[in-house]
Amino acid sequence: METKVLLLGDPDLRKIAFEVDTPFSDQLKKENEQLQKALEEFRAEHGFGRAIAAPQIGIPKRFIALNLGDKTFSIFNPVIQWHSPETFQLWDDCMSFPDLLVKVKRYQSITVAFVDEQGKEQIWEHLDQTHSELLQHEIDHLDGILALDRAIDRESIVYRSVFKAKKNYFLEQVRS
Repeated sequence: METKVLLLGDPDLRKIAFEVDTPFSDQLKKENEQLQKALEEFRAEHGFGRAIAAPQIGIPKRFIALNLGDKTFSIFNPVIQWHSPETFQLWDDCMSFPDLLVKVKRYQSITVAFVDEQGKEQIWEHLDQTHSELLQHEIDHLDGILALDRAIDRESIVYRSVFKAKKNYFLEQVRS
């Protein structure tokens, strides 16, 4: 059975997620499987999607499923411990509004502490820009914040089809 990703406007996307306890309960393990499956299904259907936060499928808990190229895995209770002073702009997309792109500003690098699937504490230090912006987006979801809330201005929201049709125009807006 397909897990539905909550769409823009659903009030559950605005809820602040609760920390998860370790060791992980059987219930959390089932919810993690459900979240990972939702990510894999979305990627298969839409051809994009590197991560999804539990609140996006109606689970108000602080964990994220990621697929960075080779396999799907999850991180729990992620916390940004540091961010670079440098920022950059990008056109961000989201599974909760897959037809839109939003121009946002993100930190160029962050350090994130989290608990892995084995219950061990981990730290990813000074992440590159690609992983940094992804985790900022997903951690925002855990705090009830959507990319639309971070739109730079009223001209910073565009339909994906318009973006694709005039890609060079929109990419010029985020070049530094």
